[in-house]
Amino acid sequence: MSDAIKHECGISVIRLLKPLEYYQKKYGTAFYGVNKMYLMMEKQHNRGQDGAGFASIKLDMNAGERYMSRVRSAEQQPIQDIFSQINHRINSAILEHPEYADNIALQKKHIPYIGELLLGHVRYGTFGKNSIESVHPFLRQNNWMHRNLIVAGNFNMTNVHELFDNLVHLGQHPKEMADTVTVMEKIGHFLDDEVAKLYKQIKKEGYNKMEASPLIAERLKVHKILKRATKNFDGGYAMAGLLGHGDAFVLRDPAGIRPAYYYKDDEIVAIASERPAIQTVFNVPFDAVKELDPGHAIIIKKSGNTVIKEVLPPTERKACSFERIYFSRGSDKEIYQERKELGKLIFPKILTAIKGNLHKTVFSYIPNTAETSFFGMVKEAQNYLNKKKEEQILALGPNITSEQLHDILKVRPRIEKVAIKDAKLRTFITQDSSRNDLVAHVYDISYGSVKEGDNLVIIDDSIVRGTTLKNSILRILDRLSPKKIVVVSSAPQIRYPDCYGIDMAKLEDFIAFKAAHELHKDRNSLALVDTIYQKCLKQVNSKDHEVINYVKEFYEPFTAEEISVKIGQLLSPEGIRAEVQIIYQSIQNLHRACPKNLGDWYFTGNYPTAGGNRVVNRAFINFYEGKNQRAY
Repeated sequence: MSDAIKHECGISVIRLLKPLEYYQKKYGTAFYGVNKMYLMMEKQHNRGQDGAGFASIKLDMNAGERYMSRVRSAEQQPIQDIFSQINHRINSAILEHPEYADNIALQKKHIPYIGELLLGHVRYGTFGKNSIESVHPFLRQNNWMHRNLIVAGNFNMTNVHELFDNLVHLGQHPKEMADTVTVMEKIGHFLDDEVAKLYKQIKKEGYNKMEASPLIAERLKVHKILKRATKNFDGGYAMAGLLGHGDAFVLRDPAGIRPAYYYKDDEIVAIASERPAIQTVFNVPFDAVKELDPGHAIIIKKSGNTVIKEVLPPTERKACSFERIYFSRGSDKEIYQERKELGKLIFPKILTAIKGNLHKTVFSYIPNTAETSFFGMVKEAQNYLNKKKEEQILALGPNITSEQLHDILKVRPRIEKVAIKDAKLRTFITQDSSRNDLVAHVYDISYGSVKEGDNLVIIDDSIVRGTTLKNSILRILDRLSPKKIVVVSSAPQIRYPDCYGIDMAKLEDFIAFKAAHELHKDRNSLALVDTIYQKCLKQVNSKDHEVINYVKEFYEPFTAEEISVKIGQLLSPEGIRAEVQIIYQSIQNLHRACPKNLGDWYFTGNYPTAGGNRVVNRAFINFYEGKNQRAY
């Protein structure tokens, strides 16, 4: 994605099912869990660079012994930073107390982070400041072991204000109106309530207070707590929680918007936001890693017993298609094939744009994440040429000469590495006042890779704002003197804000929205904009089931092709010599390529929750009123 957008967080949970001595004997270290968590987080580094956090719980510790540890970082390399801190603590403890080195019991008692239950998180900040206070995991502390709660997640709630008000009505006093804090306190409230009820029940059975504690841990029904706590949640989420006594859970939203995968054997339970993270770290096959069903929670009791429970009734599956197009690592078996399919399916549009002239066309991609869809595009170009070659050979028949055959067979798609991103420069560009001058140098080009007068086809994952295209990429590509530059988006036009964890919150930021607005100006139909605004205003206080996405009407007068043509005009820099054409994937082909991930609200406006419709209408109101702020 040439336009940088912040997106998605990543979660990792590891539960060691054997005593630490087992891992020491088999793998040579009692720090097996810590080492695996480091790898799990690094394998999901693509999901977050604003911060990282780690928490652990030690099972069966005595009173007075520390059993919970947490470390967080918002440094530039947050994962490395937190594990440097962990390693420093471990090494310092062993250096000061050599007797710990070969004694697992002493290590567990005295050295932090060495626990059987581990939680990791990598964060992209879609809302809030990138300070240490915003970094997961969040901790809710209590002197009762069962009431301690550690929460981390990949989520965004559309109804934070409602959830906040619910907490106030329950008698709580939340410290801030943030979805993470609100979610944690909501779960914490019903955790407290359930523990209190169990304590009363166990006390009636004749047990004293000390005897009640292990019984509470044993009888606590985590799925029941989650059912009560999540009743009014509206959003996309995969959230993980650890309870102080050793229970753990990961819960996925009813529409399956945010991803979660798990693996279990007799040694470990591992849960992550991405399948390849588990596959690679634990060296297990694709089929061994299961997807957590929407609306379900995987619950690991202190005993190690692991169950999958339905917490909320699943709705229509709307798993995020952007996970497949861009966000998740392309090393996943299914995602790799889906991205190739996206490139394949858009080739007919490319062929039309270049008028079938493959001889005078160079194919490339930008940025590197678009490489897989590029492979699919080029393979389809090869298939097309092979069919043409076959037709030519058959037409010439048995009289074909060796020279003719050679000329036919030598034709193949022209592939070049045209643009190269300067990653170091990207991180330097921070000040808006100098950005436009510097952004033009974010990419370098391979001079001589395109002949003067050639067509140049560049495939991208998606085009969100188009800023980098206009200010940088198209300008530098024009230096190669192509006749025509065709920019291909393997994703459809992004028309609507996301409110489930991706940092796409304002309508006016989208180049597709700007293009549609310009078309309304061209056709003197701006009165429709006023009408949509009034409709959105009337719905501000409507009940969720009554809210309609009226912003769809903004795009209805125009075809996707008309909007694409206008986008090409808007993104063509002043003075560019080459003709510029923008091509987008169709919704139909997106669904063909990614049949299991049909969440497409940012393209179609078909939000999987009522809160999404409320957010998009609020975004339109903000645009109309000139308010530069989020709609949630």
